[in-house]
Amino acid sequence: MNYFVAEFLGTFLLILMGSGVVANVVLPKTKAAGSGWMVITTAWAFGVFIAVVVAGPHSGAHINPAVSLALAITGDFAWNLLWIYIPAQILGAAFGAFCAWLIYQRHFESTDDQGLLFAPFATAPAIRDVRTNFISEFIGTFVLIIVILFSTPPQLMDANSTPIGLGDLGALPVAILVWVIGLALEGTTGYAINPARDLGPRIMHQILPIKGKGGSDWSYSWIPIIGPLTGAAVAAFIYIVLN
Repeated sequence: MNYFVAEFLGTFLLILMGSGVVANVVLPKTKAAGSGWMVITTAWAFGVFIAVVVAGPHSGAHINPAVSLALAITGDFAWNLLWIYIPAQILGAAFGAFCAWLIYQRHFESTDDQGLLFAPFATAPAIRDVRTNFISEFIGTFVLIIVILFSTPPQLMDANSTPIGLGDLGALPVAILVWVIGLALEGTTGYAINPARDLGPRIMHQILPIKGKGGSDWSYSWIPIIGPLTGAAVAAFIYIVLN
């Protein structure tokens, strides 16, 4: 896989699981209807795990423009590659949301609640307030990036002190990180902490033929883009100062 394909596929898998679990929990007549926030955050976390397993060896599995930006600021990623990674992430996210809609299409047809029809696609605040919503996305992404930057590669040592990689288990720490951010910090906005995760599916909500869906809340859409990018940039600069 080249960088574009890896980031597209990784982000596709992340959003397929993420949009899928939200649809499974909030839409009527599903097997998991009403099962709650723990189910949603857990599936998002392990969606990150499978995305990193697939894309990690080929692109580093950024699957998030905020991650790509932070690594470019710290000098661990080439700036010119942003123009490959970010479009791939947005397109992969859009396709993941589209496939989740295909799976749950009959369940989308079983409700006329515009909020529920929107929820599997993009984020929306529990209490709409620009300042606190921005702060939530900023801090959540700051935590994500600062922990990623300070993390060390998971490995064991053999009897000769030779590092032994842990294979796919190396994807587990970032999954746990996303899980705890969702559980602890992001009941306020639904934790985008990833501009592609929000923008790609929001575009799909806009264009898909979902009966009675209402608007795609574009007036709010800048918060899950600018908030994560700003939080990532600040985390990167603090890492540079402290490291």
